[in-house]
Amino acid sequence: MSLMDALIHILRNDATMPHTEIARLLDLSLEQVEGRIAELEKQGVILGYQAIVNREKCNHGAVAAMIEVKLTPEREGGFDRIAQRIARFEEVQSCYLMSGSQDLLIVVEAPNIRHVASFVAEKLSTIEAVQSTVTNFKLKTYKENGTFYQMDATPERLTVAP
Repeated sequence: MSLMDALIHILRNDATMPHTEIARLLDLSLEQVEGRIAELEKQGVILGYQAIVNREKCNHGAVAAMIEVKLTPEREGGFDRIAQRIARFEEVQSCYLMSGSQDLLIVVEAPNIRHVASFVAEKLSTIEAVQSTVTNFKLKTYKENGTFYQMDATPERLTVAP
């Protein structure tokens, strides 16, 4: 693993780790670590830092939906311009170009199911390039961005059949 990969790995697992601790782990000086982090930010490798929040404990009634979108690509821009337009909606948390039967996967967070339905009906479906949508609601989170939400102390063993 390269030094840059090791630094990124550490930051992805705990972006709040003190730079002095990162320097110790990587056998670098504090100035070297801070300089490399600043360079990664400047290059756009590191785009930001976020906390992983258990929304079930703080957003009472809020819902998350994964919406699959089938598009008609634009003649000159393909999917990019349409995806960027969709990504600008405040409800959209993530937007991905996908392989398979659907073109985009968007992750939407809203106060309630009615708000998601309104978003799909009034904002998303009114875009000319949108052919169809499939909305799936998140029911429970077990793991997000590499972090487990709640795990039993003893792992469940699967039954082995002869």
